[in-house]
Amino acid sequence: MTDLVEFAREKGVKYFMISYTDLFGAQRAKLAPAQAIADMQENGAGFAGFATWLDLTPAHPDMLGMPDANSVIQLPWKKEVAWVASNCVMSGNGPLEQAPRNVLGKLVAEAAGMGLEVKTGVEPEFFLLTPDGKAISDSADTAVKPCYDQQAILRRYDVIAEISDYMLELGWEPYQSDHEDANGQFEMNWKYDNAMATADKHSFFKFMTRAVAEKHGLRATFMPKPIMGMTGNGCHAHISVWTRDGRNAFSDDSKDLSLSDEGRHFLGGIMKHASALALPCCPTVNSYKRINAPRTSSGATWAPNSVTWTGNNRTHMVRVPGPGRFELRLPDGAVNPYLLQAVIIAAGLSGLKSKADPGRRWDIDMYADGHTVTDAPKLPLNLLDAIRAFDEDTELKGALGDAFSAAFIKMKTQEWNAYTAHLTQWERDTTLDI
Repeated sequence: MTDLVEFAREKGVKYFMISYTDLFGAQRAKLAPAQAIADMQENGAGFAGFATWLDLTPAHPDMLGMPDANSVIQLPWKKEVAWVASNCVMSGNGPLEQAPRNVLGKLVAEAAGMGLEVKTGVEPEFFLLTPDGKAISDSADTAVKPCYDQQAILRRYDVIAEISDYMLELGWEPYQSDHEDANGQFEMNWKYDNAMATADKHSFFKFMTRAVAEKHGLRATFMPKPIMGMTGNGCHAHISVWTRDGRNAFSDDSKDLSLSDEGRHFLGGIMKHASALALPCCPTVNSYKRINAPRTSSGATWAPNSVTWTGNNRTHMVRVPGPGRFELRLPDGAVNPYLLQAVIIAAGLSGLKSKADPGRRWDIDMYADGHTVTDAPKLPLNLLDAIRAFDEDTELKGALGDAFSAAFIKMKTQEWNAYTAHLTQWERDTTLDI
């Protein structure tokens, strides 16, 4: 384990951000001076859990953020500060079971007990908006098909290159950045890693992207559907599983699509639990304006609405683009980085244990011919449907942990109830004169 005192001495770090991610994906932190980090590393930083999106009350004892020193990252844009992910512990009561990083840690350990390591790469998409969040920041970014627009990405070179430079400095091995399918939208990619490392990097990437955008007078958002009529923000995940001897367990050239029996079973688990996966993968009211959207201005939503899989075809929920991996296209930009990895592992291990069959492979354009598929489940239409689908999947809830599942359902139901109690402009526009 990294000694954070020594890390501070070697790197010139003055402060540590001891960070955790709550149930809603919000990142929380305390700033601790380097002189105090030895105590924090041993005893944790104290938080009032009720003050964040966790199912706790003001009567609960302190929640302690125990820094995981292996996750420490020196902020490339403010080198006197380092960020470190922490695991949440309730004072005197052990690990907080509902805390997302703890949920992931338990499932990583379960996979390891089976001799397996799940590795993933994520593709987070985001918009660069004006500071008030009401419009895209580049008034010249108006193409009908803006994907890969080289003029538009160059106009935002200062932001994109700065983030990419920082990822290079951190050793993440970024390999491409592009203007995405909506005006004002971008995607940045870095090399895949084990599930926990990817979750930590994903969490830090969102923090870093927002910070760099603010530095340039802009606002970065990962909101699933910030602008109606345009493509939403996805966060596709590429998934593979590796054995202790370094073999890709998903790769078998003798099989269809070079996907091994283990890979098909893991995929079978994803397909089996897909309707329930929608809640953690698409966790907000706004999420369902992405996966159930009508045709966008560019011609396609690039988001699934049915539980289907295919080869190298981007119109399905899962595609197999090449040997040894597959891509889950369900998650959106609001997904909690730790819960994304946790549900992938939970569903996949379920499939491995039961030797689940992923079902029929469809090789059609789902956007044009999806109506011909009559025996594939539809993804939930809204957050309430997603909550109900998750609650009905007792196997997945058990794999993630009963305490986490109960807290997640409770708090997401409260969120839905708050949304339905809100009076919208649409209601005024359509109902005032009824």
